Amino acid sequence: MKHLKSFWLTRGDWFSSDGREQRIKDYILLANQLVWKRQASFLAAAVLTACYFDPISIFAFYGVVVITEMLDVLLGRQSRAWGGQDPVMGRRILKRIARNTVLSATAISFFVINIAVQQTPGGHFTPLFFLFSASIFAAMYNSQMIGILLLRLCIYAFAFLYIALLDVLHFVPPLSSVIWLEFFTTIFVLYFIADISVKFYLSYQYRLEQMKLIKAEHEATKAALEVKTQFLSTVSHELRTPLTSITGSLDLVNNGILGEVPDKLKPVIGMAAKNGHRLANLIDDLLDLQKIEAGEIAFHFKPVEANDLVDEAVEATAGYATKLGIHVTTIPCEDDCRFMGDRSRLIQVMNNLLSNALKFSEEGSTVKVWVENLGSRIRISVQDEGVGIPEGAKDRVFGKFSQVDSSDVRKVGGTGLGLNITKQIIERHNATIDYASELGVGSTFRIEFDRLTERGGARIGQDPGAQAA
Repeated sequence: MKHLKSFWLTRGDWFSSDGREQRIKDYILLANQLVWKRQASFLAAAVLTACYFDPISIFAFYGVVVITEMLDVLLGRQSRAWGGQDPVMGRRILKRIARNTVLSATAISFFVINIAVQQTPGGHFTPLFFLFSASIFAAMYNSQMIGILLLRLCIYAFAFLYIALLDVLHFVPPLSSVIWLEFFTTIFVLYFIADISVKFYLSYQYRLEQMKLIKAEHEATKAALEVKTQFLSTVSHELRTPLTSITGSLDLVNNGILGEVPDKLKPVIGMAAKNGHRLANLIDDLLDLQKIEAGEIAFHFKPVEANDLVDEAVEATAGYATKLGIHVTTIPCEDDCRFMGDRSRLIQVMNNLLSNALKFSEEGSTVKVWVENLGSRIRISVQDEGVGIPEGAKDRVFGKFSQVDSSDVRKVGGTGLGLNITKQIIERHNATIDYASELGVGSTFRIEFDRLTERGGARIGQDPGAQAA
């Protein structure tokens, strides 16, 4: 009774406009998905009973069941264009669902009653079981619309009672007869079906409420993310202009352009300039991250020669490598190693990879960069002889604001954004990035692109710009 009370308290939701469209769409979608499953059950029942009763009448009634089922399929196809916004169309669909439900439930009931009438007295287990199965199926899969479910179950209940009364009216047995036991058992089964129908309906209602909560949380998260993005963009732009002036002035002083710097001030000014540039890099990374996530960066894809890309990136970091006392070697690809890419963004990728390799390498070590033709793919590898990366650290390596060594005494600084930005740029190229590493030996980062080739004068290769745009 507790379930029935909850049912009557919540059933009014169906008659309100709130959620009606979603219920109708869920009902039609599920009905069309399960139509062949239902038909397989009815066909099996028809074949089985045709072996023991009049096959002509059995298949005649089964044919009517099939016709009524096809009405739901036809309704599903005609309702695909309905987006849930037109209430007039929604009411039309609802009326057709009710009509189809009456026809379908009536056809199934007469199909089962026909079997019961042909069965010799002494119990009607087979037809009652078929009807019980149809009722449970309805309770499980028609719980989206309680009015439609009640309509179907009421028609089934009439068939249940008719079959249960067949022997009672035929024999008029005393109350001690097992015929009455079978009748009361049928009544109990009807109560069980009603109870389980309420449970399925309340379960569906609960799922709808959870979906509403998830949707509300999703909208709140989107709003918070938008506020965060706007905040980062505004703060970064506001910091960038004065910081550029500060770092520029410090560089002028540090280089002695404005006069000789006292020896006592050189370390302090040098430290200020170094941290100013570090802060400027952080702001640039934040702006890049914000633009990439917001889809505001336009990628311009053109054929890129991998060897030229590597040479340009190595040349750009040559001064930094010399300052650290690290030797950089390159091994070019001997074949045609071209792919589609945005050259300026890929220079940023290579600078990030080379910068990391140099930062985590010891003085006097070597960083090696090479290009390989793998047939349909082009691979660019950057190998260092640094400290290496422990196992299970991939999420931190490519994560935001994270480093493998996040302690305050880590050897090198950094924003923790470089490899995350690199990964997002690479993914916009339909390319992949990965690494292999061993602690104390070094790390090798690999990026792979679809190779661009020439065949019969026609260029073969995928332009990632179509997806990146």
